[in-house]
Amino acid sequence: MKQGTKDRTQQLSGIALAFVAVSMFSTSAVLIRVIKDISSIEITFWRMLIAGLLVLGAALVSSQLSLQNNPFNRRFLAYGLVAAMHFFFYIASLEYTTVSNSLALVYTAPVFVALFAALALHESINWKQWIGICVVVVGVMIFSGFDLGFDKSRLIGNFLAILSAAAFGVYSVMGRGERDKYPLLVYAGGTYLTASLWLLPLAAHSMINSSYSTTNIIALLALAIVPLGMGHTLYNAALRRIHAAHANVLSTLEVPGGTLLAWLFVKEPVTLRDMIGMFIILFGVLTVILTADRTP
Repeated sequence: MKQGTKDRTQQLSGIALAFVAVSMFSTSAVLIRVIKDISSIEITFWRMLIAGLLVLGAALVSSQLSLQNNPFNRRFLAYGLVAAMHFFFYIASLEYTTVSNSLALVYTAPVFVALFAALALHESINWKQWIGICVVVVGVMIFSGFDLGFDKSRLIGNFLAILSAAAFGVYSVMGRGERDKYPLLVYAGGTYLTASLWLLPLAAHSMINSSYSTTNIIALLALAIVPLGMGHTLYNAALRRIHAAHANVLSTLEVPGGTLLAWLFVKEPVTLRDMIGMFIILFGVLTVILTADRTP
């Protein structure tokens, strides 16, 4: 197979993996709606812990990981910390600002990914892709009904959401940067498990007043397996094949995807503004994909 054809095949497989990953991400909102009387930090902790154990178990079964040969080192403390920061800052932002504001700012992440990938991985993007990224960000803001308030509480929440976006950018670049050092399941599982350890102190403090009903347990397991254990692992697989910014732009499709699932399963209405935002996001995503360089 010629190198150009091989590169194109790898790029297309990465895009396909990212699309499948996003379809799994999109189940998060519906599943979280099912959970009652458990704090967001606990939900995040259990998702990371369960997914980490399951993915590392899969790594053992597939011989990517051996109990006799421990591949983990202090670098995984950084991987896990960045992943935990992304989730924690997002959760904390919701205490101060609206869901729509937080969502809009968290999904400015493609801008951070493009910058970090250029600085750390020397992976530049062309001007047409920059236009596509900006279109995606605008689409997310329209979709979310973004409203930049200037009261102190909202400014704090917006700042935390931007930190979450930046952390997701670092997480994405790390995942691509480590593609040649660790097998996929080892890297993903180790990152999830280490993130859960960083979250443990806050989660333990919050568990005192929580209710772990059968419904909550089933929903937590589903959250760990589908959007995180499978979805984020496939996202990390996509990062090994395509530019980190391209994969991250595709992840913004979680916004309309989650909304459509909520409309189907929990009867949340979809407005005209939502539809306009969806089309703008899709247009921006297609612009980035279709103008991408052939080599990742």
